[in-house]
Amino acid sequence: MTQVAVGLGSNVGARQEHLETAIAEMASCGRVAAVSSLYETAPLGIVDQAPFLNAVSLVLVDREPRDVLATLQAIERAHGRRRGRRWGPRPLDLDVLLFGNRRVDEPGLTVPHPRMTERRFVLDPLLEVWPDAKLPDGTLLAGLAASVADQDVRVVATDWLEASA
Repeated sequence: MTQVAVGLGSNVGARQEHLETAIAEMASCGRVAAVSSLYETAPLGIVDQAPFLNAVSLVLVDREPRDVLATLQAIERAHGRRRGRRWGPRPLDLDVLLFGNRRVDEPGLTVPHPRMTERRFVLDPLLEVWPDAKLPDGTLLAGLAASVADQDVRVVATDWLEASA
């Protein structure tokens, strides 16, 4: 089994419900082993849109990266995601952040996620559920967290999945 870190985000509609449902649906990829706290963050890129709710889940899979991506994209579409403006509003965004210690560079799939080390809304929840996470070259992600510490990210719920069950 390979541990996969999946970043989740939503800023359209019932944001928390989109994330809760997506986590349940990720069981079709493998076993959901952990889910971070729920974070709220300002949008990047196109800033004239609602704030995002973000989290990271760890999923244990016995599948190839392309198969996991296809499943995640199907989940996004089921939640109304339509690919359009980059960094625009979306009901659900699911990103493969890490796939074990593998590096993947294929059309439409780059792992580790190319901008994850620049985003506190990714690093904080990722390190919460996978404190010793590393890039494939061995770089500890915890050592990179200080470089994004000035970004505005706040925890809005720590037991959000249990509270909604």
